Amino acid sequence: MSKRKQHSPEFKAKVALEALKGEQTVADLASRFGVHPTMIHTWKRALLEGASGVFERGDRKASEIDEEQARELHAKIGELAVANDFLSRKLKPWTGT
Repeated sequence: MSKRKQHSPEFKAKVALEALKGEQTVADLASRFGVHPTMIHTWKRALLEGASGVFERGDRKASEIDEEQARELHAKIGELAVANDFLSRKLKPWTGT
């Protein structure tokens, strides 16, 4: 049994861009890159549908904010863990455990 070949996003974009150029037929591109013509059509369609997302604003800033918030929350968790450990050690004489 043959296993399906996994192609990287960069490879798919390269093939789809070549198909968009129209300098070669899809059959030529399929034999050149070793993929089925249907896959080239699928990748080309996906590229055209997702191209508008390249020019949208705000998506990257949202992810940067999430990373910054994650760093702040990790720092806060660390502070609380240290405080919790400190208090549990200081309360041992009074709790008897």
